Amino acid sequence: MKLFFSILLLCAAAQAAEPLATASGPLPDPPSNHFASRPFWTTENKFGFVTLGSFVAADAITTQRGLNQGLREANPLMRPFVTRGVAGQATGSALGFGTGLGAVYFLHRTHHYKAERITMQLMVAGEGAFVGNNIAALR
Repeated sequence: MKLFFSILLLCAAAQAAEPLATASGPLPDPPSNHFASRPFWTTENKFGFVTLGSFVAADAITTQRGLNQGLREANPLMRPFVTRGVAGQATGSALGFGTGLGAVYFLHRTHHYKAERITMQLMVAGEGAFVGNNIAALR
């Protein structure tokens, strides 16, 4: 208990010893950020979402064809959706696309523009790889 009060006393003394910062005049303007007014629907994002949507549609088509040929869905999160037919596949694909769109928009709103671009590119590349894998499995 003595140790606790000693630490508390030292912290209080350290706080009291610090001089208070007072402004002698008006505060300067914050530095301008040229990314602050960056719109979400840039040409890069539009192209990325169109490409992602195309890959999601191609993935849905090739997955259903593979299921009809006796193949099995490898993704355990999507398996309950795709085994329910085209309606389940459409629901799962819409949920996946919406989650991707939401993740990129969240990064945009929190001003993580570089992470936003990288995330979009990784999602497009990953979905393209899934489609390529499906096409290879169908042949």
